[in-house]
Amino acid sequence: MADNKIRETFSARELAIVLSHFDLGITSSIEEFARGSRRAPKLVVQAQRGKFLFKRRAKGKDDLAKVAFTHQIQLTLAGQNFPLPHLFGTRDDNNSMLVWESNIYEMFEYIEGTGYDASLDATFHAGKILGLYHKLLQDFRSDYKPPQGSYHGAKAIQQAIRNTISSLPMEKRPSAEELTETVRALDSAYRTCAKEADKLGLRQWQEQIVHGDWHPGNMLFRKGHVVGVIDYDAARLQQRVIDFANGALQFSILGGGEDPTAWPDYLDRTRFKRFLRGYDAANVISTAELQAVPFLMCEAMIAEAVLPIAATGSFGRLDGFGFLKMVRRKTDWILAHAGELVNVLAD
Repeated sequence: MADNKIRETFSARELAIVLSHFDLGITSSIEEFARGSRRAPKLVVQAQRGKFLFKRRAKGKDDLAKVAFTHQIQLTLAGQNFPLPHLFGTRDDNNSMLVWESNIYEMFEYIEGTGYDASLDATFHAGKILGLYHKLLQDFRSDYKPPQGSYHGAKAIQQAIRNTISSLPMEKRPSAEELTETVRALDSAYRTCAKEADKLGLRQWQEQIVHGDWHPGNMLFRKGHVVGVIDYDAARLQQRVIDFANGALQFSILGGGEDPTAWPDYLDRTRFKRFLRGYDAANVISTAELQAVPFLMCEAMIAEAVLPIAATGSFGRLDGFGFLKMVRRKTDWILAHAGELVNVLAD
């Protein structure tokens, strides 16, 4: 069986041919960029025309129409000075992608930046940039029909919650009573939160193109500001609150250590507040949207946990059942403090 942990690379012939399609000038260095998916090889290319990140798309992420759609989004944003790595076109036709021997290649401007440092300035700016993203794409239209599913009220998530019962490894499985009670509590919380969000009118709110995966790992920072937003593959059509509620969760959740049962119940309320205030500074949040945020955060947290656990019995390297118990505690805390959370913009 092949080792799926081996990082794919470019062949010398492949690289010589595909790079010849880009007018980079004299190339001074080419180095492997060993980050992101192992199935999508990347290189940092230093050339006369600048510094670039060159990428071959992974199989399964190379649907031509979908890639063209994500490029259309990026080009639209780039034309309005949104912070993202600009696509560099091909030599002959200035195409934003190169197709060669059934592979898709992309050349991006390389942006120098650091990861998220959890500072309040960086958190505020991450929220503000998401608000700007939604504002700039509010009227975006495309011939491509984007996906519309999300973590909200999804039957696939409900099924995954139930599937966690049988997915946990036998040697680490708790008593049947404890396992069943935990899974039932998560199932009930997920369904209740979806219903409460829908009662606020979420299904009737305007849909638009959203990022779909707004978390610290998809941003580059410099001096507390977002200088580059990456990964547009999850872009889809849905209500914007589904996007910024997940963002608020990602920028305020607290973990720590290899034992999820020791993680705190509570969120970082200050970061939660800064993220939403940042968003509101760029794109005003309605009262109803704000009321939906705690419910959507719980849905997002449950969905993110149960999908991998249902498939593998664990959450990465972390114990699956311990992770489920942690998510239950955090869900209970968010719902118990929902009143405080929705007043965050009034403080």
